[in-house]
Amino acid sequence: MLDSRALTKVQSTVLIVTVLLAATVGGGAYTLWKAAQPAPEAIRIGVCADIDNHVGGGIWQAATLAAEQINAQGGVLGRNLTIVAEDDDDESGGGLEVLSRAMTRLISVDNATYVISGAIGATPIFTHQDICAELKTIMFGVKGANLEFTQRVLDDYDRYKYYFHVWERNSTVFAATFLENILTVRNYTGFNKVALLFVDGTATKQMMAYLNSTLSASGFEIVYSKLYSARVTDFTSYFAAVEESGAEIFAPLIMGGCVPFVKEWYDRQSPLILCGSFGDAEDPGFWELTEGKCEGVCFMGIPMIAGYPWTSKTLPMWDAYFERWGSLPVESNVVAAYDCVRFILPDAIRRAGTTETEAVIKALESTNVETSMARHFVFTTSHDILFSTLAPQEHDEDHVMICMFQWQANATQAIVGPEHLMQEIGNSYQYPSWEGPWSKQSLTETD
Repeated sequence: MLDSRALTKVQSTVLIVTVLLAATVGGGAYTLWKAAQPAPEAIRIGVCADIDNHVGGGIWQAATLAAEQINAQGGVLGRNLTIVAEDDDDESGGGLEVLSRAMTRLISVDNATYVISGAIGATPIFTHQDICAELKTIMFGVKGANLEFTQRVLDDYDRYKYYFHVWERNSTVFAATFLENILTVRNYTGFNKVALLFVDGTATKQMMAYLNSTLSASGFEIVYSKLYSARVTDFTSYFAAVEESGAEIFAPLIMGGCVPFVKEWYDRQSPLILCGSFGDAEDPGFWELTEGKCEGVCFMGIPMIAGYPWTSKTLPMWDAYFERWGSLPVESNVVAAYDCVRFILPDAIRRAGTTETEAVIKALESTNVETSMARHFVFTTSHDILFSTLAPQEHDEDHVMICMFQWQANATQAIVGPEHLMQEIGNSYQYPSWEGPWSKQSLTETD
């Protein structure tokens, strides 16, 4: 009999072969089992916008690019991102029924866990907010300046906590931007007489009221203040009235009729400094659309449109978008959609450690992450965007920053505000090429 405490060489060899064979077969079986397991379900992010429109389409492209980049890095919590979309036909006038159906379908049929809304205007955005509140779905808004959008979060948190505002300045911040840019122009020119012309709307009325008050308190003389219909495309009478008022700085908010407005200013060689908000002025193609007549016009925008490396993420996003889609992400809404999918939402999910809605909401509320537009993107208590201080004397630029640009020779979009940033880059503010109050100022300085 063999001693049970000892093995012969033969027995040892047999045992070793058996163990190795079992390990090999077992390992192969495990590999086959693992390969047979389904991949973790993708995190579905919905885009509800007018996809056929260049802005809505840009929002979808930006979200898609961001998801591709995230997936190439291993996804979020081991799960890929999938972008699904529904066309709400908003900018084409599809109506509330189409807009509502698109958002509802995105959540209920396309199974989007999070949605980006590109809706425009108070009623469409309120509608999207209500649908997402009812279906308990986190919604990121990339359009809309009405203060009531985020006020809803404060007034009825339990219902509207699902809404987060990731782009468009609310009416107060928008108006504050106007004020700071007008202050900057006065600092350059010494001009003090201001004319305001805003497209009629709920948010613009809020801005107009704010500016009428704050400009006066800042020592400006408001010589003209008027709202106009969005249907207007001939601004001849408005320029005549503003020139008659003795204004030196014309600060308009124009939507839809930007090209005829700027051409009217140039063709009549209006003796006015033009500094305001022009819906199309951020687009590099605006130079060609106006036949170069936008030279001298000052407008507002994010630093990215001038190719300025505002954060470490700015230019990589700019380059990647162009490489992927063959166009530039000049609309701020588009950049915001990218930042939402690429940085803001993944950061919140990772910190939450789950995609569970309540946990992600809490994580979003404590967001502090670098994006293409902000060195530190932070939400306020109302789920609105925290912007940097806009005063040209202050250098608080950690958060989302709005600069003043001026169209200059050779189709250049030059940053001319804040002043310290203009000087850092090596730009300079320029007057229009024709005679105006600035001509008398130049003669006085020469004398």
